Order: sequence, then structure tokens, then C-alpha cells
Amino acid sequence: MTEKPYEKEPSTPETQRLDKWLQIAHIYKTRSQATHACDERRVKINGSVAKPAKLVRIEDVLTVKRRGGKYINLTIKGIARKCIPARDAQLLYEMETQEISGESRELLEFYKQAEKGMRPKYKGRPTKKERRKLESMKKKNLPWM
Repeated sequence: MTEKPYEKEPSTPETQRLDKWLQIAHIYKTRSQATHACDERRVKINGSVAKPAKLVRIEDVLTVKRRGGKYINLTIKGIARKCIPARDAQLLYEMETQEISGESRELLEFYKQAEKGMRPKYKGRPTKKERRKLESMKKKNLPWM
């Protein structure tokens, strides 16, 4: 009797989806949070931005951006198929944090404050009031109008 390939399960998988690995390793609490972080370009694999469905392998280096401008480098040491306790999940990776200087932190804070003023209040189509404001700004900048 021959074995069918789908019946055979390897004891340790060689690859796994990035969002699933981030959840199993307890880097993010849920898989949807991990997916959202990947969509917002906060996760890199070996230096390149990764989508949630990207397959990770052992010895890949992940760079995860956390709050406050902190970056965490994770070297994948193992892959698990199911959720495991947090103690055991720490064995799946080797963590290395990058510290930033006080000047860099201060510059990052100024950048965030400046970005807040430029960001629109709502996503999507502007309101009538916002459209009028945009049109008046365009008219002021164009000398021929």
C-alpha cells in the first residue's frame, strides 16, 4: 500500500507563513494583528519588506518595528505547527534589540508631531468644507488664476 503525500505529516515543517509564525511566537497577540503589522510595512525579512503570506524559514532574520521607534531583530531558530506557551515560544527565536540615541529619539518625536498636522482627519473622500479649503489653497499658490 502506497502512502499518499497529504497523509504524511513531517515532524518539523521547513517553512511557515510569516503572520502565523509571528502569532505562534507570541510577537503579536493575534494573527490579524500580525497581518496588520505586515501590511503597514513594520516587518522585514532579511532586510526586505514582507507580506503576511511570505514563507519564513529557520535562520531567517526578521526586523520588527515596535512602538517608540524601537526595532527588534529576531533570528528564527524553530517553527511550530500550533500555538505553544509563551515560555516555549521564546525558544523559537533569538532576540536582539537595537537601541537608538537620545538625539534620534528626539528627532523621531518631532517628525511624528509634524506628521500629525499633515495627516487628513478622515480616510476617503474629503468633506465639502475640506474641499473648499483645498480649492482656496490651490488658488492662492497659482499666480495665473
